[in-house]
Amino acid sequence: MIAGPVSSNFRPSNPGLRGARRSAEHGFGYPRRSAEHGFTLVELMVAFMIFGILAAAGVALLGFSVRAQGAGAARLDDLSGLERTVAVLSADCAQALVRPVRDANGVPLPAFVGESGGGSGGGGGSGVVPMLRLVRGSWSNLDAAPRPSLQKVEYRVENGALLRIASPELDGAAPIAPAVLLAHVRAATLRYRYAGAWTDRWDGAGGVALPQAMELALLRDDGRTYRALFLVGTGYGAPPAATTPGTAAGTAAGTANAPG
Repeated sequence: MIAGPVSSNFRPSNPGLRGARRSAEHGFGYPRRSAEHGFTLVELMVAFMIFGILAAAGVALLGFSVRAQGAGAARLDDLSGLERTVAVLSADCAQALVRPVRDANGVPLPAFVGESGGGSGGGGGSGVVPMLRLVRGSWSNLDAAPRPSLQKVEYRVENGALLRIASPELDGAAPIAPAVLLAHVRAATLRYRYAGAWTDRWDGAGGVALPQAMELALLRDDGRTYRALFLVGTGYGAPPAATTPGTAAGTAAGTANAPG
């Protein structure tokens, strides 16, 4: 019996044999999906979910960083305002002089007049405007303007801000625009010390023009209270350090009390 050549197109008639042949040719593992088939819907949904989680975490982290930076900047600005207030008040009180002045109507005024304080929004103090007025010396004159070296200054609390108002002349002159020393001030309270005793008001009565010391208590909008002590009429020295809560330096000391 003569066997002819086996055709290459021969296919087993049994389907099981065809599967066995394919398995023998390509291995007996799971068939691999071609790259051109793409991703399934489940895979896309999982990828989008992971991307969304990462994006939400990034946005939350960025927002926290921005808020922290803003809070830090606001705190630094507030500390700078406290330092500026203490430095300016220290200079004004230390350079206080016994020099009576006159107002715009020609009425004589004492050299140093202090009330119990001032406030805005009913936050305490007597609400008197101005709460402090004095005459100070050693007014710098860098541009050699024709004016005296003495300066009349006033302090008051208006619209939640501590203001310093200076006058170009001692007698009868209108004040210049006020300078904001510190914002977010609910009330300010002043006391004056002489011969070991404290008083809530000073007008030079009794033949004593200047007190020996002055105490300032500032009630902030957040409920904290800052206190500072200033020597009066002693000559200006180096300004004290920042009046941060719980510290004291020089002639000024700052303390913070939690809202009661």
